[in-house]
Amino acid sequence: MGTTSSLRHLVSAQFNWAGWERLIRENGITLDRPYRTPHPNYPEIIYPINYGYVNNTTSTDGDEVDVFVGTAESGLVGLLMTIDYGRGDREIKLLYNCTPEEIYLANGFINFDRRRMEGTLALRQPMHALWGSG
Repeated sequence: MGTTSSLRHLVSAQFNWAGWERLIRENGITLDRPYRTPHPNYPEIIYPINYGYVNNTTSTDGDEVDVFVGTAESGLVGLLMTIDYGRGDREIKLLYNCTPEEIYLANGFINFDRRRMEGTLALRQPMHALWGSG
């Protein structure tokens, strides 16, 4: 098993999925970058899915924990472990209520230009299970 696969498996097994899902329900989400809006600093980058943050949380970059929000009722389905080369930081971005297609969109969005940012996807359950529930 490669390093990325090992990391993905470790995160999937050890991440407190239920705790974060509860925190999202209790604190709520603020969507500050709705579907199809441009990035505030890079207007050529368009968000393919709703994007925001979990209220009253703090990520490793000092801001709130980021979250992609989809159109399903699937709960917390995964996360992306990201490296932002421009800012020099690492953080997680949660995937909440995302369909399998929206998971692919968020993953592609983060990994579109790997000179700026890249991420590793970790899912709460295997992708084939998510396709079965859609």
